[in-house]
Amino acid sequence: MKSAIILGAGMVGVATAIHLRQRGWSVVLLDRREPGRETSYGNAGIIQSEALRPYPMSHAWRELANIAIGRTNDVRYRIAALPWHLGPLLSYWWHSFPARHARASAAYAQIIGCAIREHEAFSRQSEADNLIRRDGFRILYRAQPALEAAVAAAVTLREAYGVKFRVMTSAALKQAEPALADAGVGGVHWLEPWTVFDPGGLVLAYANLFMRLGGHIVRGDAQSLSASGSGGWSVITEDGRMEAETAVIALGPWSPNLLNRFGYRFPMVRKRGYHRHFAGGSRLDLPLYDAANGYVLAPMTRGARITTGAEFAPPGGKPDLTQLACAEQAARKLLDVGRPVEPKPWIGTRPCMPDMLPVIGGAPHHRGLWLHFGHGHHGFTLGPTTGRLIAELMNNEAPMVDPFPYRPERYQRQTLSVNPEL
Repeated sequence: MKSAIILGAGMVGVATAIHLRQRGWSVVLLDRREPGRETSYGNAGIIQSEALRPYPMSHAWRELANIAIGRTNDVRYRIAALPWHLGPLLSYWWHSFPARHARASAAYAQIIGCAIREHEAFSRQSEADNLIRRDGFRILYRAQPALEAAVAAAVTLREAYGVKFRVMTSAALKQAEPALADAGVGGVHWLEPWTVFDPGGLVLAYANLFMRLGGHIVRGDAQSLSASGSGGWSVITEDGRMEAETAVIALGPWSPNLLNRFGYRFPMVRKRGYHRHFAGGSRLDLPLYDAANGYVLAPMTRGARITTGAEFAPPGGKPDLTQLACAEQAARKLLDVGRPVEPKPWIGTRPCMPDMLPVIGGAPHHRGLWLHFGHGHHGFTLGPTTGRLIAELMNNEAPMVDPFPYRPERYQRQTLSVNPEL
């Protein structure tokens, strides 16, 4: 029986573990915490089947200037943090030029297009339908030019991929969400995405499915990963040392740090995000993205969750709640959100690769070491899909999509070349 140790019990790691176990592998899933308590827990709970193109960095100087002087709330940065982020951000900016972004989008659409189908299989087997709605989410716009640009982009996606949406007037949005005091100039209702009332709970339900399939979840330190004398890989867990033929690094933003020990350098754009729950106020029917203020207000089992955009902070830097405070202030003008539930907001990091595509495949110079990270804003959406893809590669099956765009070697070649596109 083939064996694997999966490092990281977020959505990506749990999904990988399930797919391998379904193929008859002996699988151990290792994390320092229980499944779904890190980045997979902190998102807006949207399985974004409409997000067929990754988020590019703007090349409009006005937008960049607004970020630089702090006039936008969807992106914030600290000057002291720029030395850590500048290289990956410049590469991200390079890959955001139209031709390069179009290539990334073509690959991205292949995996996003499978997201609902792969989640459907897991949710059915894990009996997690009580956590899911299949009615999409809405975006509110406060200015007519912004709404018109969004509708034009949505029409392009519909023509290319057949995605479904509905344009809403201000009155229609107010009718759909009676709790709103202000419905802006209208919005867009994406009709097909799923929304989840408890993202961490969904990951835990999938993890329970993995255990029912015969998998094992253990606590341990991923940094203990080492090559074993038998030609495989070993880790130290609370139950002692464990060995397997293969290891999969699915540690999200922590993956590059571990891989540094093995001689690999993966540049990563690390976007910090915050959320907080509020209870006792008015309740939305579906998640609402306030495009002008860069946050999502989503109904959750713990109350209304406000999630922020991206913050670029120093590694391990102290929390800066400015972004969350601005989001809360804007949300309170839309409806009564109630009182904070947690004494302190949640903080997490989204692992984005400079070319906007995840890393999926075998490590170039280490037999039996597999890499699966860098899903950016969509690890929660993509985990079951890319988990299937890497399981197929590990099991020598015909892959569901062409794996070439996601290969780890693309970054190892970059480290040896002046041209970041090579």
